[in-house]
Amino acid sequence: MQRRNFIKALLAASALLLVPIRSLAASWNASAFQAIKLQEALAALQISNLSSSSDIQVTGPDKAENGAVVQIEVTSQIPKTESISIFVENNPTALIANFVFSEATLPSIVTRIKMAETSDVLAIIKAGNHYFSSKKRIEVLENGCG
Repeated sequence: MQRRNFIKALLAASALLLVPIRSLAASWNASAFQAIKLQEALAALQISNLSSSSDIQVTGPDKAENGAVVQIEVTSQIPKTESISIFVENNPTALIANFVFSEATLPSIVTRIKMAETSDVLAIIKAGNHYFSSKKRIEVLENGCG
């Protein structure tokens, strides 16, 4: 009898964990991540009126030996940064990642991306109703999206 109660409690707890996962999946912007062109991805995320900013640091190699693994770092010094989106224009899909931050989080990320060919890595920061950008040119010596 105790085993049945334990299994019921375990299934109930599992169901409670699935609710947040489903809500996160519902908020995923599929059209932005599937957009082939940079302008399509920006439109899907409703990004407009970009301002270039020196308060954003995009760090990565000048030359990537293999485009399959390119480590980049993006740090924002812009107050009240809400999100960091990373785009690579010459990739099969332009939007690479979209990170959303709470107020108590340091707006800095380090990640590895795939790059199909030489391109600018564009970081876009959302702070309030404003969008700021910075980019870094990375030369890819071997295609990583093939």
